[in-house]
Amino acid sequence: MNLTNSLSKSLSFWNYPSKRTSAFKATRTFMWRTVQNSKNNLMGHFIEAVLSLVIMLLIFGYLFGGAIAGSITAYIQFLLPGVLIITVVPLTVYSGTTICLDITKGVYNRFKTMPFWQPASILGPLITDGIRYIIALLSALFTGIIMGFRPEGGIVGTILAMLFIIFFAFSISWIFATIGVIAKRPETVSGSSMIIIYPLMFASNILVDSATMPRWVQVIVNLNPISIVTTSVRGLMSGTATTAEIAGGIAICMLFIAIFAPLTIYLYLSKGNK
Repeated sequence: MNLTNSLSKSLSFWNYPSKRTSAFKATRTFMWRTVQNSKNNLMGHFIEAVLSLVIMLLIFGYLFGGAIAGSITAYIQFLLPGVLIITVVPLTVYSGTTICLDITKGVYNRFKTMPFWQPASILGPLITDGIRYIIALLSALFTGIIMGFRPEGGIVGTILAMLFIIFFAFSISWIFATIGVIAKRPETVSGSSMIIIYPLMFASNILVDSATMPRWVQVIVNLNPISIVTTSVRGLMSGTATTAEIAGGIAICMLFIAIFAPLTIYLYLSKGNK
């Protein structure tokens, strides 16, 4: 019995003749489904979520550390909080490709005929992707500690920073979920990440302090949502975060969710309707 049939059986088990599956149970089922699908490509997920980011951190730290901060140890204090952002943001693309894959394979049409809370098929994968974010963040943090990173904000500040990054990644994932609904092929979702994510990540204060840039570049970089979030994360990990910095980061996340979550669900539910 394939995974889709198993899912169908699981959802129907929770149904009664006059009662639809609850939102919680439906979401839990789709979270389980996402985990099962991830098992089919464990090596690929390991390379992207762990190995590639460790290599990237080593390259940035050892190549730019001496030139930018005078030493690797000094630079890693500035670099690591930003690298944690680079670590998880590209992983949010999976949210969109998962949705698009279901639609292109026709699985979506089957889901639509089943009596469960339909947004669960979107929300389940988005929540489950948090596992991938946690593994990637812990790998990057462990590598940074080996390279000399010492969070002055202590354990509490570090945990709060990582939770904030996961929340930010969750908000970003709704953008790609929207793209996943409207895209014709999963490859389109992946390709769009190059256009959206990477210019924003590298035109930010992740690698270099914006204060060292020309004034007009500073304005652009400081208005970049990723720069705002990176500043919040640095403040939390260093113990110097201000209320304004934290509020600014949370506001960015809430804005993305407020715009793209309803839009994604609306487009998903109305897809195929004439």
